[in-house]
Amino acid sequence: MHLILTGATGLVGSSVLDAMLKTTSISKISILSRRAVPMAEDAKDPRVRVITHRDFESYGPEVLDQLKGAEGCVWALGISQSQVNADEYVKITKDYALAAANAFSTLETTQPPFRFIYVSGEGATQDPGRFSPIFARVKGETEKLLGELSEQNPRIRVDSMRPGFVDFAAHDSIKSYIPQPGISQRILLSIAGPPVRAFYKQAQSPTEHLGGFLTEMAMGRMEGKYEGMGVFKLGGSWIVENKGMRRILRL
Repeated sequence: MHLILTGATGLVGSSVLDAMLKTTSISKISILSRRAVPMAEDAKDPRVRVITHRDFESYGPEVLDQLKGAEGCVWALGISQSQVNADEYVKITKDYALAAANAFSTLETTQPPFRFIYVSGEGATQDPGRFSPIFARVKGETEKLLGELSEQNPRIRVDSMRPGFVDFAAHDSIKSYIPQPGISQRILLSIAGPPVRAFYKQAQSPTEHLGGFLTEMAMGRMEGKYEGMGVFKLGGSWIVENKGMRRILRL
């Protein structure tokens, strides 16, 4: 199976790449990235190809030709709302994902539909309130639009996953590749991590499990397991909350 990955140099993307590399039934991994991907380089795995891609709003024939035969994608490309202005956040979070989903729906697959897995976030909402942060509004709107695409276009199936507290503490194989947190983030992780792990596990997204779960979603291996607590339908999409992932994985 040939899968596409974006955001491979980020925290969630690194966990997905680690899982893909460990999945022997994946025959090809195409990574779309603006820059080099150290984990991919160090893996020296012939299945991996990093495709330098500068404009995530556009997919010309030269890019799509390199993605021929792909059957799924984990869209882990994203950025914190604190790092960019509102317009840039909307472009990166929503516009990029929609452009890619539409483009990938044109790919020929051996087992249609193409599976597009959008990494959203716990707190995303389709019913924002007055004080809902921008990430909740934009990710919620993106989930809705992707759900509509999935409902209208039989060539693509889009599902979204909402990680919670993304916890890499026990995932040694990715630690040297993930972005180093700033001082304030390190303090937050040191304060929030222990109580979440001990008393509020439903909010925890251990990266060694999260990466594998997203990979399995893109491979279609979660079919028949979604219905239940923590998962709901939105248009033609399943929206998997963190507690839904933990239920399915029996964490």
